[in-house]
Amino acid sequence: MPHQPQAPHLRRLPGLPAAAPALLGYAAVRLTGMVILAVGAAVAGVDGLHRLKGRWDAVWYVRIAENGYGYEVRLPDGSVHSDLAFFPLLPALERGVSEVLPGVDAATAGLVVAWVAAFAAAWGIHAVGSHVAGQRAGVLLAVLWGVYPTAFVQSMAYTETLFTALAAWSLYALLTDRWIAAGALCALAGLTRPSAAALVAAVGITAIVRLVREGRGALTWRMAAGVVLAPLGWLGYVVFVAVREGSPTAYFEVQAAWGNRIDGGVALARFVGEQLTGPTPLAGIGLIAALGLLAWVVWLCVRQRQRQPLPVLVYGIGIVVISLIGAAYFGSRPRLIMPAFPLLLPAAVALARLRQRTVVAVVALLAVASGAYGAFTLLGSGPP
Repeated sequence: MPHQPQAPHLRRLPGLPAAAPALLGYAAVRLTGMVILAVGAAVAGVDGLHRLKGRWDAVWYVRIAENGYGYEVRLPDGSVHSDLAFFPLLPALERGVSEVLPGVDAATAGLVVAWVAAFAAAWGIHAVGSHVAGQRAGVLLAVLWGVYPTAFVQSMAYTETLFTALAAWSLYALLTDRWIAAGALCALAGLTRPSAAALVAAVGITAIVRLVREGRGALTWRMAAGVVLAPLGWLGYVVFVAVREGSPTAYFEVQAAWGNRIDGGVALARFVGEQLTGPTPLAGIGLIAALGLLAWVVWLCVRQRQRQPLPVLVYGIGIVVISLIGAAYFGSRPRLIMPAFPLLLPAAVALARLRQRTVVAVVALLAVASGAYGAFTLLGSGPP
């Protein structure tokens, strides 16, 4: 049977009134985290705002925004960390905002972009959740994303909120048959983070499965255009680095120099093994438990396939796989998984069945725990 167009009410963007509970709930939990950080920073006598816009990767993005690409750091072991490892959309927006708003430097512009993108992400997550599982679950999905353990990164001048916003709205466009919008948003996501490969896969696999099920009659020029657009951002940046460095594999060499090569999970297994055999074996047991929990959640998502359409499922699992098969620093992996908001859908659906008072208590507890962990991380030297 040929694919039938979506009903008009499904093709409209979800209005702000419908998304308001999700945005207000998201604002409340993120404000809780910010208050905890502010109190912790005051007690420690440090600048909490600097922790949000002037540490770790945020410094690299600001340098690109101010000076363009070309900065490198040579480590004592001879390896080179190049700023070409960082994708260009966030620093481009930082530069644009800093030029438009008088007196706003690139670092502060990064916070502006990240915070605006955070609410765009919450709105998009709500749109996907509501489309898939109903309004109440959609609201809770957005709020739960705001209390993710490393949700403090959502308040930093990092790419997570920008990427998640683009990914969520691209998925919503797919769910409502807006193929060109889905492809264009996917292309922008590909200029933001390398994990956009999971979103490209979601677009491509969705198109292939539809063609297999419905035949060539399901192929439209809009679908073809969306599929072609989807990988252009990611591929474009890889080509840019290749031309700049004079090597077709230059981007992957840059990432490998940062320790981000793909090894199929060998580095992750080695790290867990080192914890188990080291002075703190309980840490290794905790890591195994956390990975087991992650695997269980993925399985719940697969079992929930009636609620999780194919593009949502492919994207969520794709982000998890990409985050685990690289040799990246272990402390960054929970942050890398954070854009996989569909993993929270089973919990959102379960919470949606509970009484309002119980839901508020659970969310409040999670918000405090997430905020406390965020303050501990940001006011220390990094993820433990």
